[in-house]
This record gives sequence, structure tokens and C-alpha cells, in this order.
Amino acid sequence: MNQNLGKASVKLQRPVYILNSGSIVGTKEGQGPLGLLFDMVGSDDMFGCESWEEAESSLQKSAVQLALEKAKVKAEDVKFIFAGDLLGQSIATSFGISTYQIPLLGVYGACSTCGESLTVGVMTIAGGFADRVVCVTSSHFASAEKEFRFPLEYGNQRPLSATWTVTGGGAFVLGNEEALSAYGEKPRARIMGMTVGKIVDYGLKDSMNMGACMAPAAASTLEQHFVDFGSQPEDYDKIITGDLGKVGQKVLIDLMKEKGYDISEQHMDCGIEIYDGEVQDTHAGGSGCGCSAVTLSAYILKQLEEGNWKKVLFMPTGALLSKTSFNEGKSVPGIAHALVLET
Repeated sequence: MNQNLGKASVKLQRPVYILNSGSIVGTKEGQGPLGLLFDMVGSDDMFGCESWEEAESSLQKSAVQLALEKAKVKAEDVKFIFAGDLLGQSIATSFGISTYQIPLLGVYGACSTCGESLTVGVMTIAGGFADRVVCVTSSHFASAEKEFRFPLEYGNQRPLSATWTVTGGGAFVLGNEEALSAYGEKPRARIMGMTVGKIVDYGLKDSMNMGACMAPAAASTLEQHFVDFGSQPEDYDKIITGDLGKVGQKVLIDLMKEKGYDISEQHMDCGIEIYDGEVQDTHAGGSGCGCSAVTLSAYILKQLEEGNWKKVLFMPTGALLSKTSFNEGKSVPGIAHALVLET
């Protein structure tokens, strides 16, 4: 039987496997330090579409197709798909993956959507409600700027605390032991537990400093995870946040030291890894739903497969604002969900 731990965690007695995954990114991401690891890099950020939003839908559709092909799974063999994005009414999802005709449960956790979709997918399989599910999310720099900030034509200046929304989509095929047996190959990783985050709001209102807004939520989830699992930072090869960037990383490390945990040796952030801060003009780093998703698929799982890491804590972070809440002067709450990934 699976075990509920503490206030917010679940420890699995039987693992749920990431059978395979797919990642597709834009040109800027392809020019970064992880560029050669992605399954596909677009020749331009329109991906043959007529609008930024259609391009993001294309990212999700292509990522799912890649993941299904690599996992040797047909769409009709997938019980559920858990998907979401940053756009209003999750239109990148609804227009992107409708052709697969897989029963859909839409999720929204802002930039933590990869973690949320994987968590719900794992619980569904662990609970015996499915043998295979697909989890997918995406973001696009241009569509996100139009949704949350300014039209690109406006040419506004971005402060150094701002992050660059990743253009990318990542999809994951999860399965139980029976699905793994049918797959017949080594899975990319196994998921052994999760800690579900809660909404944390420190009253920050600067939407151009997402890292600082999300770091308190990451600290809350991480502390709860350590308490629930009785673990310490040194129990993990890496503790990986989604898109705090350089500013948020410093805030998180300081907050955790105040709580009695030093994660400076283990911490890594997808938003820092995906771009070359010395060459690419991304200021504090990367962000967006696609940031943690494509980094997980292309880089983190590769490190686990090759045995460079044995056990990591993967914790995407999200800022729960909308253009309405921002324009009404509301603060920017954050959330983070953590998953234990092992070889």
C-alpha cells in the first residue's frame, strides 16, 4: 500500500515509471548549453504557424507525438492525458492535443504545471486507475509576453531581475510495472514519492521578479518534504527547482538556511541551466511551463540514465498571477510541487 506521509506527501510502495519523454524547443533554447540534448529544435519560433498561440499548440502536439513514439505507445493505449499551459483557458492545450482524442484533465499551476501534471499522473497510476498516462506542458516566449506583460512591438525594457519565458514543450509517458513490461526497455526513471505544495504569498507585487515571488513557495514545499520524508539535503544528488533564476536561487538558499537546511551544494535551477547567462540576453534566467519540462526530459533524466545521479528531487515552481490580478494591484502568490526521481 502507498503511504501518506506527514501533511503533504505520498511515498509509493510500487514505483511509477517514466517510460519515455519528448522535448521540443525554440531557436534561443537550441542555442543554449542544453541545445544538443533536445529531441527537436525549431528553425524559427513560429513552427510553421500563423500566430504565437498556434505555435505553442504545435509544441504540445509535437512533444506528445515524440513521447508516444519513443515509448512505443499508441494514443488509444493511453488512459488519460494531464496537460496545461500559461495561456487563458489553457488554449495551447485545447487546440494542441485535441486530435489525439485522449481523455483530458487540464491542470494549471503556472510554471509548476510540469510538476503538478506529473504528480496527478503518478497518483492516478498508483491508485490503480490507469496503466499509462501522458503528462505534457508548454510555454512560448511571445505568447506569454502578450498574455502577461506587453506586446513585443512595444519594445519595453526588461529589468535585470526578469526571466525569459522558455519556448518549449515537454511530454512524458508514465506507466506501471505492467506497462513497463510491455514496453520491454529500460525506463528513463522511476518516481517514488511526491510532496504537494501549498499557496504561499509573501505579498510581493513585482511581476518582473518572478524568482523572488516563487522562492518562498519552493522553500515551504522543500521544508515540508524534508519533514514528511525525514530526509536531509545530502540525501539527494540534486535538488532541482523549475525557474527561480539567479535571483530566486539566492532567495531560496537564504530561506532554507533560516529553516536550518543548507542546500547550496545540491541546488540546481532549470532556468539557470537552459541558457548561457554570459552570452544569451536572458537576464536572471529562464522561466515558463516549458522550462522545467524540457530540462527534465533532455537533461535531468539523461543524468539519471547514465548513473551520474542516483536520486534527485524535482520541484517546478509557479507564480499564480493573471493579468487581471496584476492590473488590480494584487500580490503574486507562488506554489511548488516536488517529486522524488531515482535511477
